[in-house]
Amino acid sequence: MSDDHTGFTLRSGPLVPQLEQLLRGRIMHGTWAPSERIPSEAALAVELGVGRSSIREAIRLLARDGLLEVRHGVGTFVAAASELEHVDEFTKLLRRSRILEVFEVRRALEIEAARLAAERVQPEDLDGLRRRLTMRHSHFEGDVEKFVDVDLDFHTEVVRLSGNAVLLSLFTSVRPLLRESLVEMMAHEAGVPDTSHAHDQLVEALQDADPEAAVAATRANIDTVLRRLRVLDA
Repeated sequence: MSDDHTGFTLRSGPLVPQLEQLLRGRIMHGTWAPSERIPSEAALAVELGVGRSSIREAIRLLARDGLLEVRHGVGTFVAAASELEHVDEFTKLLRRSRILEVFEVRRALEIEAARLAAERVQPEDLDGLRRRLTMRHSHFEGDVEKFVDVDLDFHTEVVRLSGNAVLLSLFTSVRPLLRESLVEMMAHEAGVPDTSHAHDQLVEALQDADPEAAVAATRANIDTVLRRLRVLDA
């Protein structure tokens, strides 16, 4: 469903991040004025065709960031103009900090997975990985959420090829948070680096059964983004 005020369209995938972005856009673009009471959770749920619990969680996140004020028994209000002036930059810092922490965890998991995969992978196992790599590259400049999904499919397959069920379970449990962080980063941060070459190098390293090269390619992929996030977060 398209939002007339922000141009935002609800897509398949986790709802809460999309709703948070939609409501944030209404606040930052002045659709709802400072100190104005916003529509009720029930009204927003009907308007957007989603459940009230998703609306409630999106409002909670915006209240946490200082954009909304929930007055129990009264309603939810946009923050005062003087408060909004300081919120946008603070929100960017919070976002980058969250993404940075997720990438630090990702780095630890994927480096070990790449090393093990290079030691254990069989030639016939690589056909599926190559198909996922081709899919990733073909979606690089397309829809952000679709690209993130196919990119994570590629990395999940690398972790699976490590042959370590615990690593795969850990990565699978982290994947929803990683997806949310990647979508958020690509939607809000300018100049996100293209790490396609590092992905190609990783597949080559697995094909050559070269653990050191696999680790190097994984570091090149993740550390390129980590360096940028650390500079922005400084």
